[in-house]
Amino acid sequence: MNHAYILTLSCPDRRGIVHAVSGFLFENGGNIEEAAQFNDHDTGLFFMRVQFACEQLAHEQLSARLAVFAEPFQMEWKLHDSAQPMRTVILVSKEGHCLNDLLFRVKSGLLPLDIRAIVSNHREFYQLAASYNIAFHHLPVTAAGKAQVEARQLEIIESEGAELVVLARYMQILSPALCGKLAGRAINIHHSFLPSFKGAKPYYQAHDRGVKLIGATAHYVTANLDEGPIIEQDVARADHSKTVEDLTAMGRDTESQVLARAVKWHSEHRVLLNGHKTVIFK
Repeated sequence: MNHAYILTLSCPDRRGIVHAVSGFLFENGGNIEEAAQFNDHDTGLFFMRVQFACEQLAHEQLSARLAVFAEPFQMEWKLHDSAQPMRTVILVSKEGHCLNDLLFRVKSGLLPLDIRAIVSNHREFYQLAASYNIAFHHLPVTAAGKAQVEARQLEIIESEGAELVVLARYMQILSPALCGKLAGRAINIHHSFLPSFKGAKPYYQAHDRGVKLIGATAHYVTANLDEGPIIEQDVARADHSKTVEDLTAMGRDTESQVLARAVKWHSEHRVLLNGHKTVIFK
């Protein structure tokens, strides 16, 4: 049986790593189909992503051999089955543009995701979830019950075996404890007006100031609000003729596209954490 794998790794930089990795894969029956690497001269770290096929070894056998191989290099590594769609849970509130976009892309075969559940603090999208045959969990959030809601959210995430949690315009701040448990596997999207235009109605504030750029940022969730490692950003130009409604529509389109790209790269194991930054092998 031919197995398809993706190997991602990082370690202190030194001579011969690419040679050693390719040699290891060759010796274990691997055929490299795609490879990329990056040397960060500022941190002295080396990053690599290798997509390969292997007829000889199943995941468990190859992982055991990789553990022995990686130890002298002080490697942090992960081995993924590239044929397996990534199990995902989506959190959403009342704005559904990002949710709609992700569901359509998955249905169209454009995103390698297995969306196991949609969790929301509102009921707006239960029919949308049902139309895609996805479980919908309505968990209203109150100040007094937020801890209980987060406990239930985590229970859903873990029970579904989610490798990815997408905050598709989920308008609740996650606690530091939950952020810690979701480190490296939760992606958020927000407009790029922060920190200039905080709070409610940011597009009204932007229109009032006559902004010329509408932007969006997708990043990993951390306890520091909206300051996690950035995965993707984009902007759209605006001018004096644009109404608040125009700016809002432009912003929603940009948010949807930026989030979709970030989710795609993560689901294809193209994003490696590099401290408070990311390395992305597109």
